[in-house]
Amino acid sequence: MFLNTASPRRSFSIPININLQGARRRQTRELLQRAAAQEKEGSRVRDGAGERPLRTPPAVASIGEERAILLGFGMMAFSALMFFVVGIAVVKPHLNSKWEEEDSCVLLHTEILAERADCRGVSGVPCLAVTVNLSRANRKAFLHYDEESLMLMPKCFYIPKCQMDESELLGEALRVKSNLDSQLGSGRRCLADPAGHPGDVILYRKYTLSGSLYALLWPSLTLAGGALLVGLVKATQRLAHLSARMRDGTTGGPAMAKFYALERGSATSSPI
Repeated sequence: MFLNTASPRRSFSIPININLQGARRRQTRELLQRAAAQEKEGSRVRDGAGERPLRTPPAVASIGEERAILLGFGMMAFSALMFFVVGIAVVKPHLNSKWEEEDSCVLLHTEILAERADCRGVSGVPCLAVTVNLSRANRKAFLHYDEESLMLMPKCFYIPKCQMDESELLGEALRVKSNLDSQLGSGRRCLADPAGHPGDVILYRKYTLSGSLYALLWPSLTLAGGALLVGLVKATQRLAHLSARMRDGTTGGPAMAKFYALERGSATSSPI
């Protein structure tokens, strides 16, 4: 009689205990796996008499970051080359140019010189010379379009484009001469350099301050863009490194180790 009454109790109590113990073991196993994963990411480990924090490995730059840095340095190198070219081609001639004295030039005479200008070392082209009178200085001078034309053609105001047809070259020079002859006696603004070129004047300055600043604008923008790109990438990497260090300093530690020990103890002391 005693055996029959006890057997149903055992048949109901044992599966309930087994189910509760299995659920607790699964929960404990999940907690332990989660804690082990957090410890691997970079918390603290025991070393001899005490504990020391793990050093966070340096963040490896991604391929995109490396390419961005290379692009930034390439832009800065290209801007340095542009500064060099612009400095020689534009800034230096502007600094050396002394065509600053303004005067009023009156057209006096136009003439096609017998001496021909060189045409690519093969033939010569007609040279149109224009003589003007400076109102303030009261002296005569040869008129030129700008300072570059003065360097290339010391006495010529205009030469036709280089070609092999002699009649076409002469006809083009005569057309310009007739146009200027119709303006003889009229005055217009011109620029002089009495110290460097006392016998010459020009109509326009090619190398001006505004032109030099405009030429320096593009290298400056390229340099600023490259430096900004490198700075942004470096700042992003620095922030990522600091974030990793803060994460490693707040996860893990003795409190988590005690928690794991208590969980293990509760798992082993629970009844079966």
